[in-house]
Amino acid sequence: MEKTAAYIQKGESLNYINSTQSKIPANTVLLFGSRMGIAGGDMEPGELGALHVAGVFEIPKKAGEALTAGDNVVFTEEDGIVKATDIVMGYAVEDAAASDLTAKVKLLG
Repeated sequence: MEKTAAYIQKGESLNYINSTQSKIPANTVLLFGSRMGIAGGDMEPGELGALHVAGVFEIPKKAGEALTAGDNVVFTEEDGIVKATDIVMGYAVEDAAASDLTAKVKLLG
């Protein structure tokens, strides 16, 4: 087995093909496997676009759930950002009160 690698890209954004039948608006949170990314621009069905997988983003969070800076988080379609139990997709970069509608999250890439 060879032990060499070929550089592809920096990895802050990944190529992503919209495999749905609907347009994906810019800044939409997208799940792929146990990861999340943010659409870098509008993506029409079948179109190749950028998916941001690194950086800090303000993302809707579960109502009634407080976060402390450093808490591991995950995104669910039902609740938005919630504290992670087993899968970790990012972490809170500052405290978010239970009454806050969003949380600032560092994506893990």
